[in-house]
Amino acid sequence: MRFLHTMLRVGDLQKSIAFYTETLGMKLLRQSENKEYEYTLAFLGYGDEDNNTVIELTYNWDKVEYEHGDAFGHLAIGVNDIYAVCDDIKAKGGDVYRPPGPVKGGKTVIAFVRDPSGYAIELIQES
Repeated sequence: MRFLHTMLRVGDLQKSIAFYTETLGMKLLRQSENKEYEYTLAFLGYGDEDNNTVIELTYNWDKVEYEHGDAFGHLAIGVNDIYAVCDDIKAKGGDVYRPPGPVKGGKTVIAFVRDPSGYAIELIQES
């Protein structure tokens, strides 16, 4: 077994694709449209789906906003230079709502950003 993907429902597919590709450096791996049921899927990641876990963005054509609930926490992405990544995200208009710094009670440097749909993404400084 292996973990394949995480699905997020988004209200603006193009804005979300732009965030994940242009701001976080993922690649749009594939996209499909289902006209009968009125939704579009986009799969994004840092490598092909055969060897990597990816994100599935689901855009339901008749819905632009979702409640996130309180069960979902965040996605996590390892980065080489958390300060430069956060500066780049801010320069591109992104929301860095928890600037880089040590995790409470620890030494690991983390930051939190939000995607265009408001989903939390934790950035973790890799050694």
